[in-house]
Amino acid sequence: MALTGRTALIAALGALFVGLLLPSWTGIGAVTGALLLAVLADLVLAAPVRSLRIVRGGDTTVRLGDDASVELTVTNPSGRPLRALIRDAWAPSAWRPGTAETASRHSLAVPGGERRRTVSILTPGRRGDHHAHRVTVRSLGPLGLAGRQGSHHVPWTVRALPPFNSRKHLPSRLARLRELDGRTSVLTRGQGTEFDSLREYLPGDDVRSIDWRASARRNAVAVRTWRPERDRHILVVLDTGRTSAGRVGDAPRLDAALDAALLITALATRAGDRVDLLAHDARKRAAVIGSSPSEILPAFTNAMALLEPALHETDMRSLVSTALKMAPHRSLIVLLTGLDAAPVEDGLRPLLPLLTKRHEVVLASVADPHLDVLAAGRGTVEAVYGAAAAEQTRADRRHTADRLTRHGVTVLDAPPAQIAPALADAYLALKAAGRL
Repeated sequence: MALTGRTALIAALGALFVGLLLPSWTGIGAVTGALLLAVLADLVLAAPVRSLRIVRGGDTTVRLGDDASVELTVTNPSGRPLRALIRDAWAPSAWRPGTAETASRHSLAVPGGERRRTVSILTPGRRGDHHAHRVTVRSLGPLGLAGRQGSHHVPWTVRALPPFNSRKHLPSRLARLRELDGRTSVLTRGQGTEFDSLREYLPGDDVRSIDWRASARRNAVAVRTWRPERDRHILVVLDTGRTSAGRVGDAPRLDAALDAALLITALATRAGDRVDLLAHDARKRAAVIGSSPSEILPAFTNAMALLEPALHETDMRSLVSTALKMAPHRSLIVLLTGLDAAPVEDGLRPLLPLLTKRHEVVLASVADPHLDVLAAGRGTVEAVYGAAAAEQTRADRRHTADRLTRHGVTVLDAPPAQIAPALADAYLALKAAGRL
């Protein structure tokens, strides 16, 4: 049973009536009895809660930061009309900040034997699966004094996917890819190492591309056109260990790494290459292998949605071993990890010959732009010490990157907003140079 504010107001008015006009036990009994009878009548006339049938529907996936609509369909099988207050309970992170109290509550009127629908708008604030808890229904009587209350467990899950903010860089990189492929209107031949076709020589063509045998057969000068290599294998490796939990701005480094991985995956898929995914810390967390081009981005985003940084060191030996098993032939291995000196020197660098012997390796790390702000600090003792610490950190990262470069690794160290386009540009440069 649940009492409303109207009941409390009537009780207060009744007490005032007794105190001013009928200050006796008779007055108290009369007012209390009338109020109790009205409450009992409301309880009897209110539609039952336990017999309600509640069904969910709506969105099951949503990009982080976007809205998801989840419907509640309430069927009232009784003959009494349902005047209900409904609370749709989800975890606080499923709602837009500051709106959980209002967005989760709905008023609904359902005539007897009919059904009505209400919609909850979720705006998840973190990646992963968000589960519905329960639906609490308060069925009020016709007087609005009291009602029946109960809860129904109506399971539903909404998965918040990575936002893929870097997709705004995709059109410009696809234009560059088309230029490499020789499909634009500019007077440049397609670059790459795979033979594409023969065509008639035009002024301005590179004379080194002339095919003299074909020219002799045709009695006209013919030139070879080329295209970037296709059907190459790319393995994107996400380090989900301790270093990925460090926050840069208002998000962990892992979020920027996921964004960069999605951009290079979308670009490589459009370029005709095959892309697989490995997420690893002390053990393998996720793997996506052999997805078709039309399914690869949904498969990647679904796998990435559940990834969270692990608060322990990454087992680099196990990570490298798993990567080599997933890439038995020559591949481009994109390793998204940190550039902290100790983990790289002790864990990764001794294992690099195993990777670089057969594969092309790109290491991408998310830098903290706040280091640049600290390094420029002057004027106070605290600012000078902060600048010295920031400069030392930057020098350590540059030293680590130089040592990795000497092992044949392409190293990228960029802030969160730039790491995704920088990785896409590095991929296009390798493709244009025929190093895949």
